[in-house]
Amino acid sequence: MTEQANEPAVERCAALLEEAERARQPIAPPRETFPKLSVADAYRVQLANVARRKRSGERVIGHKVGLTAKAMQELFGVDEPDYGHLFDTMLHDAGNPLDLSALIDPQIEVEPAFVLSRKLEGESLGIDQVLAATDCIMVCFEVIDSRVADWRIGIQDTVADNGSSARVVLGTQRVKPRELDLANLDTVLELDGHVLERGNTGAVLGHPARSLAWLAGTLARFGMALEPGDIVLPGTCTRSRRIAGCHSARGSMHGLGSVSVTFENSPTITGKR
Repeated sequence: MTEQANEPAVERCAALLEEAERARQPIAPPRETFPKLSVADAYRVQLANVARRKRSGERVIGHKVGLTAKAMQELFGVDEPDYGHLFDTMLHDAGNPLDLSALIDPQIEVEPAFVLSRKLEGESLGIDQVLAATDCIMVCFEVIDSRVADWRIGIQDTVADNGSSARVVLGTQRVKPRELDLANLDTVLELDGHVLERGNTGAVLGHPARSLAWLAGTLARFGMALEPGDIVLPGTCTRSRRIAGCHSARGSMHGLGSVSVTFENSPTITGKR
């Protein structure tokens, strides 16, 4: 009998993803285990695990938007953005090695991080409204990690899995948004000293601020908003790269400087691919 995406199914899906993250053992795609799982149901799964993490003492510090660049949509076979929550436990100090043994099959990407100074809420927001609510922007690494085996994700899977969120490594240079041509920042990703990806922020919905406008509009449907002090990642303009077997990464964005991190130990799934 096919399990319906009712409340027990949502709770079961959330529990499976939580256990997969805790045990570092990936599971089958939720859309296969729960064939009736819609995108709306998947966000209910995400919020169930957000509530669990809050109960355990973790603190939401912002959000990430994923799958905004065509390259990433093609990589994962989806055709729309998604979002996830960022927690204080996801922030990693670039001065310390990142322990990959806590992850399953991590990938890394470079993007700008928006830090908000004002509340951002409602639908139909524009670029100027997003920039007016932004205190500063930094280059950052987002390390994504799927609790779904072999990254066989559809939109329901990555939404349920909190946007594949894992770790965030912030750069140190803070720049006011009006001092940048945010729609035209050349971006470079290096692993072990080799340039593997180049891109331009214009690939993020034409302008990274549009990603925040999309997110604010999406959150508004759930009665939520982006808050002052939130860190918001708008998505990468290049493909992400697996980091198992790598020793270091460096990311740079024109006008924002660079961010670097070293890696230690191995994730569950090993070997660069």
